[in-house]
Amino acid sequence: MIRPGPRNLITDVPGLRVGNARDDGLKSGATVLLGDMPFTAAVHVMGGAPGTRETDLLAPENTVEQVDALVLSGGSAFGLDAASGVADALRAIGRGFDVGGQRVPIVPGAILFDLLNGGDKGWTQNPYKALGRAALDAAAAEFELGTSGAGTGATTATLKGGLGSASAVLPSGHVVGALVAVNALGSATVGNTAHFWAAPFEIDSEFGGLGPATAFAPTDIPATKLGSHRNTTIAIVATDAVLSKAQAKRFAVAAHDGMARALMPSHTPMDGDLVFAAATGTRPLQDHVADTLMIGHMASICLARAIARGVHAARAAPGDPVPIWSSLAR
Repeated sequence: MIRPGPRNLITDVPGLRVGNARDDGLKSGATVLLGDMPFTAAVHVMGGAPGTRETDLLAPENTVEQVDALVLSGGSAFGLDAASGVADALRAIGRGFDVGGQRVPIVPGAILFDLLNGGDKGWTQNPYKALGRAALDAAAAEFELGTSGAGTGATTATLKGGLGSASAVLPSGHVVGALVAVNALGSATVGNTAHFWAAPFEIDSEFGGLGPATAFAPTDIPATKLGSHRNTTIAIVATDAVLSKAQAKRFAVAAHDGMARALMPSHTPMDGDLVFAAATGTRPLQDHVADTLMIGHMASICLARAIARGVHAARAAPGDPVPIWSSLAR
């Protein structure tokens, strides 16, 4: 039986830490995944409206093999500056790709749109660079879920979104984890109930233990934030397996199945749905076919669980445009 790691967080993958920073007045924030050492990374985008930084270099055919950190942020295009704050701080401590003695930290990032969530967006100076640096400074094995980091001001069609994470240990000994900021155009719950779409994959009542909805109309038009342009779910899946960039890309592709299982609808033209993959490379593959298949499959399961955990953990704040999950009658 597959079980979560001891924290049920992406940081169960050895050598990874996560830091969050938020501004409650802004109703936004940033989240950083940091490796103790550089790690192999890839990305796969399935939404129609992505916002990204340094994702082209992650293609398997391109030169740079490893990155120093990955950043998820609110703020739409302004939030891309969070990765600049992370890169500056990493350079100051000597991290980065060595180019003739100059260190260039490689920090890909992605953003979600949370500019219409009721927070104060009247800044005179972009706040996201400072949020990125603060998130890096907070990087640790334990971190907060729900209304925190990049999930601070996130919403779904019916409920407040949030930052979620989950992990699993495979029979091969490999560890897989997921980290996600849930800001979907669609919904994480079934109709007007508190039942999560991801319920079939829940472990130990980690997001309420209500089980699957007993009835729903599969042909009904699902609830969406259509017309609001306040969307995008951005995620990272990670493993301790030794993966090439091409294998990491397939890892990211497989993880998107979890997004489709947990959000209805997902991968829409108005979402920038994206998954980064990170492989720390400390545990070799024993069977290249079976191990990569199971690592990808478990990435999708962990991501579905992480999405539900992020919505489940959201906390109410003044000015929220939608309710939190715990306010639903059950």
